[in-house]
Amino acid sequence: MTKELWINLPSKDLARARQFYRDIGFTLNPNFPGGDSAVSLLVGNPAVVVMIFPEETFAGFASSGASDARAAAEVLLSIGADSREEVDELASKAAAAGGELYGKPGESQGWMYGCGFADPDGHRWNVLYMDTEKMPGR
Repeated sequence: MTKELWINLPSKDLARARQFYRDIGFTLNPNFPGGDSAVSLLVGNPAVVVMIFPEETFAGFASSGASDARAAAEVLLSIGADSREEVDELASKAAAAGGELYGKPGESQGWMYGCGFADPDGHRWNVLYMDTEKMPGR
């Protein structure tokens, strides 16, 4: 069975994407230097690899054009948080790093707390803390 999950995203400006993700706390992947051809980042525990490629390179890998994530959502990438404070912190970092906060931190359904942000290329992420003790039917 597979051992890793890699998320591949296209970018119009690789240097800007690299800086954005470093500013919000993603870690550069020490096993993949990337240089000017790609950015490899790690997020989560266990770590998920996020690869960011120039649009042309991504389109070649996908054998299709890269979608415009600013025009329509291609996917919603979700990150689990350990606390409401962690959600708030990541929302603040994303906004300060030049991302768009499309969903301000707030409570949902009485047991979840989250926010949503888009990176400079428009890729949408949400950050979610789930208080499972308050989950209905628990």
